[in-house]
Parts: sequence; structure tokens; C-alpha cells
Amino acid sequence: MGLMLQAPAWQGHVVSFLGAVMGGQPDGAAPPNPVPQAPPGLTGPVTTIIAWGKWGVLVCGVAGLLMCAGKMAIGHRNRATFAADGATGVPWVLGGLSLAAVASAIVGVFLR
Repeated sequence: MGLMLQAPAWQGHVVSFLGAVMGGQPDGAAPPNPVPQAPPGLTGPVTTIIAWGKWGVLVCGVAGLLMCAGKMAIGHRNRATFAADGATGVPWVLGGLSLAAVASAIVGVFLR
């Protein structure tokens, strides 16, 4: 009924060979993968630095939206391209703010 695609028989050998050449274990043994752990005494200062970074991003986001609004207000009459530049900047600012809002969740996915 349906077409079943199967990997060629030699594919496993190629992957095993490449793993051995690149320093991996040919028998499929996985390298150690410990849970991330903060060095002693750094949790507080690193959290403070991240909080400052988030605050900075929020300030830049508000400033960016205000600049976009200003361009749109100034360019509404006889300066259509200036207004259009302001309008096209809004999604970029919102995208940056959205990325900042979910940054820790995205990094958390990769550290699992």
C-alpha cells in the first residue's frame, strides 16, 4: 500500500566509522552527560547579572517601540516611507521582547 523507506544496510557502518574517527566510541557507548551545576558561590551574582540583562532588554524594547511610534507619527503626512519604516520596526521589537521572555525556557529545553 505505502512505500516504506529503509536506510541502507551500510549506513550503520558508516556512522560507526565516523564516530570512531572523530573520537567517539564505535560500540555506541555514550559520553558522560552530567546535570548542569553552578559553581559554588556564583548562583547569586549570575542571577543578578541575568536580571540586569532582562531589565536592559525591557528598557530597549520600550525605547524601540517609542521610536517606532515616533517615526509613524512624524511620517504620517508626506513622509510615507518614514512611517513605513516605523511600522516595519514594530514586529522586530516585539520579536526581540518575545525572545527575551522565553530565553530561559529555550535554554532549559537544551539542557535536559
